[in-house]
Amino acid sequence: MPFINSKVSVKLSKEKEEVIKDRLGKAIEIIPGKSENWLMLGFEDNYKLYFKGENLEKGAFIEVKIFGKASKEAYNKLTTAICDIFYEELAIPVDKIYVKYEEVDNWGWNGSNF
Repeated sequence: MPFINSKVSVKLSKEKEEVIKDRLGKAIEIIPGKSENWLMLGFEDNYKLYFKGENLEKGAFIEVKIFGKASKEAYNKLTTAICDIFYEELAIPVDKIYVKYEEVDNWGWNGSNF
């Protein structure tokens, strides 16, 4: 079960949220064994982001958590896809998009763990 949470410094319309949701649903398939069928997404817009003391007027912090492990190559490809999505949909420069990955060994759902 992957989870992608995005914190963006810009306003996110319902239409853009839907487009980004769909595109992230396709992008998660870059990681072998992952699909939109188990993908959970979170969106936080108008989020205050600072880097090196600078207020990022257009910036994004994206957290990707997956159950299990993936290769560096898969993560690199997913980072490219995520940066493309947030640049193309929200005009956030790719050098202002930060992506964090976390591999989780224990993940609970429906009263038990996977």
